[in-house]
Formats: sequence, C-alpha cells, structure tokens
Amino acid sequence: MAPEWKKKFIEQYHGLTDIEAFLEYSLKPLRKSIRVNTLKTSIAEIKKRFTDMNLKQVPWCKEGFWLEGYGIGNLNEHFLGYIYIQGAASMIPPIVLNPQKDELVLDMCASPGSKTSQMAAMMQNQGLLIANDNRIDRMKPLVYNLERCGISNALITLMEGRYFANTNLEFDKILVDAPCSGIGTIRKSLKTIQIWNPEFSRKMCGLQKQLVKIAFNKLKVGGTLVYSTCTLEPDENEGVVDFILNEFDNAKVENFDFDIKRGKPIEEFKGKSYSSEVKKTLRIWPQDNDTEGFYVAKIKKC
Repeated sequence: MAPEWKKKFIEQYHGLTDIEAFLEYSLKPLRKSIRVNTLKTSIAEIKKRFTDMNLKQVPWCKEGFWLEGYGIGNLNEHFLGYIYIQGAASMIPPIVLNPQKDELVLDMCASPGSKTSQMAAMMQNQGLLIANDNRIDRMKPLVYNLERCGISNALITLMEGRYFANTNLEFDKILVDAPCSGIGTIRKSLKTIQIWNPEFSRKMCGLQKQLVKIAFNKLKVGGTLVYSTCTLEPDENEGVVDFILNEFDNAKVENFDFDIKRGKPIEEFKGKSYSSEVKKTLRIWPQDNDTEGFYVAKIKKC
C-alpha cells in the first residue's frame, strides 16, 4: 500500500499537470548547467576551455550552458570564479528583474549567492547590490561565492527580511527568491518529495506573504519586484501574487517573454480563485524544459 503522503501528493498534482510526465522527469537526474561569470572571463574563453564537455546553450540565458562531465566543482575555472554551477531555471529571476549598473538593488534571500552574483555581473559591478540572508550559517557560502566571483558592488547583511521595514531605504529593484517547500527541486533531492506536507506549504505561505509585502513597501514608485520560488505549490506561487494584488492597489503584474516552454498558471486551487493576472506569471514544470520546477512573477509598483 502506498504511503499516505504519496497518495495525497499524487492526488493533488494529478489535478495540476500531466502527473506521469511530472513524476518521470522529477525522478531523472538534473542536467548539469553552468553560468559564465563575465566579470572574470568571456563566453568565448569558456567555450575554448570546455571543448570536451558538449556545451549546449540555455535558450533564456546567453551566459548559461548545459554540459556533460564530472567533477565540475573541482575545476580550476570553478575555484577561480570563471563559472558558477547553477540550475538553468535558477538563472531566470535575475534576467526578469534586469538590474542596471546605476541602481540600488536588494536580494532579500541571497544565500548561497547564485542569483546575487548573476545580478552583480549584469550590473557590471556598479551600483549597489544588498545581499541579505537571515542565518549565520548561510553567510559562509554567500561570502565565499561572492568573493570567488569577484563581486565588489555587494553589501552583505544578516537579518530577517522583515527588518527592512525599519529602514529608510527605497530600492529600484528587489528580488525575493523566497524560502519555500521546494517541490521543484525533487530532481536534486528525493527527500523533498518524501517530506512533502500540505501543512508545511501553508506555513511557508505566511512567511512568503510577509516578505513580499515588506519588499513591495520598500520599492520606489516605478520600481520592480520579482518574486520567485523553486516550488510548484499554487498557494506559494499564484496565491502569493494574488495576495500582493489584493494588498496593494498600485501593484501591477507585468508580462515577460522568454524562449521557454511555459506551464499553464493555476487560477483556482482547492476552491480558491486567484486573480486572472496570474496568467502573466511563469510556471515551469520539470517536464516542460527538462529543468527544475520553478515559478517567477514580475510586479511593478505604479
């Protein structure tokens, strides 16, 4: 007999996607991918160095490549900060946010630094990028990765995201890559699906709504908030976007185009209807592009 969690999980996701394809891809190893750190090297140089690794372009990120091979984390190019080992789907939120070199930008949940370092490269190490996280044990990988990648425009802070409400700062752009139930990461850790629990997802929703509310309040008028998660739970994705729209009259969900296959956003879940504006957000299932599952929303403060 199947465990109770498994029956509930399959029942829930059967109504959201092609459950057979979802489970098939979720149980496959995740394709290895890297992002070229253009602060230290060039795409052309990495292509020369990695000729034997069958580099394949990630369609939505010009610095991103899938590749074949083992021990990538032991390569000199990794230790020198020429490359960053990063999931292809994880590269999407910074591209949507599109930080510029003259802007004040906040990465509210920054560790281990993959998206932070990507944004710093997009900003050409100019402007100011505040990289925050809330636990001391998460500082070590964040500091290490930013140093390794030669990031010089980042200020690292250690505090709970809610404390930004007590500052006088106003940001041009904010990324909230929120803590979540992580259902999109099953390909990296099967434990994720085994510990799945609807109650945990509901708990995460409270934290996510707190973070995005504070982030939106700290945006300049005309500023942009990107909200992203590596989960596929509607309550934590479309439900949070719906919350922002109900909370703020001046919040507007914006479209963004990508060379990517999209899953259909969820407009109703467990009897609750979400704003039709969630159709402008990006939901990707593992089977859509052979990646992790991911969710991204772009919200402007009008």
